Amino acid sequence: MRAPLLQRAIDHALDSVEGVTPAALALPTPCAGWDLGTLLHHLNDAFDVLAEGVCAGIIASAPAVMDDADADDPAAVFRKRAERVLDACSRSEPTRRGGAAIADRRLPVDVVVTTVALEIAVHGWDAARAVGDRRPIPGRLALELLLLAPLLVDDAVRPGLFAPPVPVPPDAPPGDRLVAFLGRDPAA
Repeated sequence: MRAPLLQRAIDHALDSVEGVTPAALALPTPCAGWDLGTLLHHLNDAFDVLAEGVCAGIIASAPAVMDDADADDPAAVFRKRAERVLDACSRSEPTRRGGAAIADRRLPVDVVVTTVALEIAVHGWDAARAVGDRRPIPGRLALELLLLAPLLVDDAVRPGLFAPPVPVPPDAPPGDRLVAFLGRDPAA
């Protein structure tokens, strides 16, 4: 399982949301049409998906229902769910062997974990940008995700989920290349 990759992605995202307060939730993010509150709710759903896939071995088609605490401070909920997911990933050996069912398919749990790690890292970057923090995705994490991203995001899945890639110089830092691959302008 790619728990170290997930741990690094979560650590980056936790650093990125450290100073987020309920007052900041209306700030725009690099994700077109999403404010910071929407982004954090989306990340909280991603944690629920990962926990389902790793612990239960099945990923439901309906997103998790947010409770009142989520609406008030999704950054605090994000921190709690991050802990829960990391704990679940460290204890779920039987499910890892069986994979996770999504509709009529079964995916290796490593694929689910890698997909969520990519999403968490890049949305952590989005959250940081929303509050004016220019921190990059850490180089080692970005490089590993950059190698895996084309396996998860191709032209068939990009429409509706990701904007077209943004051109960057080939010698741009790995974090810039990663967010650009996923349709974000690293200079914005």
